[in-house]
Amino acid sequence: MRAHEAGAVHADAGSPSALLMSAPSDVNRLAPGVWPLGAQRDGATGVVTLAGHDVRDLAHEFGTPAYLLDEDDFRGRIRAWRSAFEQATGAEADVYYAGKSFLCTTVVSWLAHEGVNLDVCTGGELAVAVRAGFDMHRVLMHGNNKSVAELREAVERGVGLVVVDSFEEIVRLAHIAEELGTTQPVLIRVTVGVEAHTHEFIATAHEDQKFGFSLTGGQALEAVRRVQKHSSLDLRGLHSHIGSQIFSTEGFEVAAHRLVDFMGQVRDEIGSEVSLLDLGGGLGIAYTEHDDPQEPRAIAEQLAAIVSRECHARGLAMPRLAVEPGRAIAGPPTMTVYEVGTIKPVDVGQGLTRTYVSVDGGMSDNIRTPLYDASYTCALVSRASTAEPMLVRVVGKHCESGDVVVKDAWLPADLAPGDLLAVAATGAYGRSMASNYNHVPRPPVVAVTSEGARVIVRRETIDDLLALDIE
Repeated sequence: MRAHEAGAVHADAGSPSALLMSAPSDVNRLAPGVWPLGAQRDGATGVVTLAGHDVRDLAHEFGTPAYLLDEDDFRGRIRAWRSAFEQATGAEADVYYAGKSFLCTTVVSWLAHEGVNLDVCTGGELAVAVRAGFDMHRVLMHGNNKSVAELREAVERGVGLVVVDSFEEIVRLAHIAEELGTTQPVLIRVTVGVEAHTHEFIATAHEDQKFGFSLTGGQALEAVRRVQKHSSLDLRGLHSHIGSQIFSTEGFEVAAHRLVDFMGQVRDEIGSEVSLLDLGGGLGIAYTEHDDPQEPRAIAEQLAAIVSRECHARGLAMPRLAVEPGRAIAGPPTMTVYEVGTIKPVDVGQGLTRTYVSVDGGMSDNIRTPLYDASYTCALVSRASTAEPMLVRVVGKHCESGDVVVKDAWLPADLAPGDLLAVAATGAYGRSMASNYNHVPRPPVVAVTSEGARVIVRRETIDDLLALDIE
């Protein structure tokens, strides 16, 4: 089976055929658990509101496309993950928000206020944390090919943990720390041969990847030995990441079994136990009603129990746990609002018609559909409709046949140019992976609360796009 970022159900078999999708009984319904908590359809006007604000007013003020972020929902999810792991471990856990999912200085300030840490993987992400004045001791930095400049910046800034990912990086980091007269705490990224994707995990096929040190062939243990040789490095623990968009803890159970076994080998090798075990992230969210993610408390209790059981069986002390939720915090609170431009029915043969609905954004603001064949939920949000549902494909404005926003969606048959559509759960990897393909400026991110709405990442302009050109 081909591993797939969006999950096993999206791998070789692809997503369910549009012909098998059943029309919804209520095309105006907003599926619970998929949309931001503050998103509701007004009973009188049929217009969708976010934190009490009419989406038409938000679109008029900030333009389309735009990422509309429910700030209370976002911050509430930060608190939920922190609280869940504190309760499950007796406060012996650290939650690191995975900045790659979506990062800006405002989000970093929310993390600081809500008391969680930050996980970065590039110098650019680290720069956001620096600009926001975040406590560097609460930053973890990973990545498979961190440059010398990035490593130096991390050490100079006092980053709390660096995850080493190669033998070359161990040497580079040790030399930098020695040169700067400091000792850098590190984790070793271990490849455990498990990659979990929604309902399945494969225990042997995923050693073939660019991240980490493999447990097979003694590579990971050799990394421990090499770290121990450098007095400028302080081995604090192990790091593992087994996949993305995970709904079950079964894969974590297999990974924990192998990690704890390896912890025993490390103890035998260096004469002491590592104090931290970072299980990574990848916890899933609901992009559609068919997705069924677990609540943070259930995940925290299961992961803590799994590691505790494995450690007890091997006579090891329970390490401090770390997790890195990103998508699970950033994804659900945000929806992207577009304006419909054209509607084009196309005869695809055998008596079938596919209706293409073009919007004013596309793969430049959400690459996940063309890149991963990801599924999304969308709705007409500028009004309600009593028309029959029609099966459509929502596409973007780019000069690319693969520019698909939502592959299959049910929208009202009276949909018209000028209507507003919203796509749910776009907060993770929407803005982060956005591009300027076809020289299209990236949309703004607008944080919305009951008290008002404000831009936290402004819309790019044509002047921004041209600023890098040298005549």
